[in-house]
Amino acid sequence: MAGYLRVQRAIEPEDLTSEVFLGVFRGLGSFDGTEAQFRSWVFTIAHRRLQDERRRLARQPALAAVEAGTFLPAGDVELEALAALGGQWVVEVCAQLSEDQRTVLLLRVVADLTAEEVARVTGKTVGAVKALQRRALHTLRRSLVSEGVAL
Repeated sequence: MAGYLRVQRAIEPEDLTSEVFLGVFRGLGSFDGTEAQFRSWVFTIAHRRLQDERRRLARQPALAAVEAGTFLPAGDVELEALAALGGQWVVEVCAQLSEDQRTVLLLRVVADLTAEEVARVTGKTVGAVKALQRRALHTLRRSLVSEGVAL
């Protein structure tokens, strides 16, 4: 969940993740469905919280973006560095996509939602979801080939 929100450029992805799970806990008693429907429901809440954050920021832009330092316990520095670089690479690659393309692709890949579930989450038609996914993958493929990544 936090990864989805981070790649979607949420200002405080961890805080937003907490808000999502608070929403899940509040509504859990009224939820009735399968595991796949539950996953779709949770990502619907996440998507809506992200949209709320974007609307709030549009009304009251942040004065300055401050990146909080993270203090990690001693561990495998090489693995931590590679993980950080990999995460940064994913954010940079996804930044090449439009907001709608990025949302659709992340919900399809990260959340493992069907096109129909993504359509319900985003309020788009299934055809629009499929077209956005196709264009997103084409953009990413073209970018990776230009970087010399073998596909």
